[in-house]
Amino acid sequence: MSQDIQIQLFENAKVRYLWDEEKQQYFFSVVDVIQVLTDSSNPQTYWRVLKKRLSDEGNETVTNCNALKMPAPDGKMRLTDVATTSRAAWWQCGACRSRAVGA
Repeated sequence: MSQDIQIQLFENAKVRYLWDEEKQQYFFSVVDVIQVLTDSSNPQTYWRVLKKRLSDEGNETVTNCNALKMPAPDGKMRLTDVATTSRAAWWQCGACRSRAVGA
């Protein structure tokens, strides 16, 4: 898998993304997107709590979120949940499934 990890600025917030040449699609860090959309002071906790609530409700789809290594604030490569802009890939990401149905 050929990967090119980059950072995009969106309204002064950094959003990590990766271009996968083989699959011809972008993968965005879910935590970074949550930060932009919610203005949360702790998007990691926001995402962790959301995933737990969905799981507690019996929503098994959160387990289908993919994780890829991306640079963390400390410079190390760490696993982070990712999603793509394609509807099929958002559907695979459990937390996004309910939003994709309404889209």
